[in-house]
Amino acid sequence: MLEQNRVPYGVDKLRRAGLRPTQQRVALAELLFADGDRHITAESLYDEAVAKGVKVSLATVYNTLNQFKDAGLLREVVVRAGKSYFDTNTTTHHHFFDEQTGSIEDIDLDVDEEDLRELVKVPNGKCITAVDIVVRLRDERV
Repeated sequence: MLEQNRVPYGVDKLRRAGLRPTQQRVALAELLFADGDRHITAESLYDEAVAKGVKVSLATVYNTLNQFKDAGLLREVVVRAGKSYFDTNTTTHHHFFDEQTGSIEDIDLDVDEEDLRELVKVPNGKCITAVDIVVRLRDERV
């Protein structure tokens, strides 16, 4: 039997990240983080939320995903201009992106930032803050 006074998982996660646990944030956090790591777009999360009966606008989903990203709960993976995925796995890792299907998946690619600094001339006054690699794929016949 479910405990009556159980605090939803999303509430604790949001509070630990310094975010106020509004009803919509909690509902979206529950959808995002309940089943392990995943890649999701704002549109697909919106569709999922509506299907579960969450009353939320697409604009709120976008804003919430960006708030979660800024709080360190998500990583944004930009695959092309105007197309981003949000990744619940916030550890350093890289991705395959299939240009034909739009699917994205993690790849095991060890990139050492110190090695990269030796290969890349970084402009004066700048430093490398992160390395995000997206390997784009398509069928060979196309």
